[in-house]
Amino acid sequence: MRVSGICKLAVFSLFVICAVAAVAAPPASGYHLIKKVPLGKAPGGAEYFDYITVDAEARRIYVSHGSEFKILDADNFNVLGTISGLKRSHGIALVPELNKGYITDGEAASVVVVDLKTFKKTGEIKSAPDTDFILYDPASKLIFTFNGDSKNSTVIDPTKDSVVKMLDLGGAPEQAVADGNGLIYDNIAETNEVAVIDTKSLTIKARWKVAPAGEPVAMAMDKEHGRVFSAGRGPAMQVMIDADSGKVLQSLAISDGVDTNVFDAGSGMLFTSTRSGKVHIFHADSADKLSPLETLVTEYGAKTMGMDPKTHNLFLSTSDFGPAAGPKGRRPAISGTAHLLIYGK
Repeated sequence: MRVSGICKLAVFSLFVICAVAAVAAPPASGYHLIKKVPLGKAPGGAEYFDYITVDAEARRIYVSHGSEFKILDADNFNVLGTISGLKRSHGIALVPELNKGYITDGEAASVVVVDLKTFKKTGEIKSAPDTDFILYDPASKLIFTFNGDSKNSTVIDPTKDSVVKMLDLGGAPEQAVADGNGLIYDNIAETNEVAVIDTKSLTIKARWKVAPAGEPVAMAMDKEHGRVFSAGRGPAMQVMIDADSGKVLQSLAISDGVDTNVFDAGSGMLFTSTRSGKVHIFHADSADKLSPLETLVTEYGAKTMGMDPKTHNLFLSTSDFGPAAGPKGRRPAISGTAHLLIYGK
């Protein structure tokens, strides 16, 4: 059968349009759910999740779960142990050279010291109410906690397990990141700022506004290019900031209830997880431009996240939830349904 010239032209035009669309549309990230690991029932029954920390060298995943920490194998995802006896766990900072981990217990206003081989408690350091996020700064070799209600940071010397200083932050802090060269960038949600901490002098070096974002909570950094990524809840936006000047270089909309930013230097991808059950995936096209790559639909409540830089797997914790209730319309977590979601390529 002969094809008319008009039909040939139509087919060719359609081919061209599809080819152009394929070039214009950014490729998908390739991430998909590869496993769901049950975490069991939280002691006391109250399901609560906070920071997830991955030790890529030791192949361990540390998952905050109510009044305990679960430790999983980063390769086969088996549960290896539990650190219990906490009141409300938040984060853990790892100091492998000392074989120590430091867990923030917000309700106990303390930092619990554990042995990284046995997962046993070896000590406790008095901190401040609502001791929340925590990190180890390799430049100063000090531990920094970020205490929400107390609006300060407890600075700890891990060689002595003693408090060096209580550093006033001028507002309620959230997630922070260390650049490895003596600076820490910390979200101050209450004042809509990023505070820059000099870890040598233990002082606030600068304060930068995050507008057009607000209530900054999530933090990550592209250390090679000197870019800080701060995501806020009101307005719900992701901003890219010059780490030297504090200038906001770009802002992008995200979904509600952001909690964690993770930057993968190996792939140039920025991952932003939110309570609404979405992970926004951006790609750093250059030092000054992020492009939305994909929005990964996970599960409601999966707002806390960690990443394994070796396998590039993502880990998110959540549970099943009941219907919205109460004056704020929040969905209550169902006791005993906690689980870890593992996404990979």
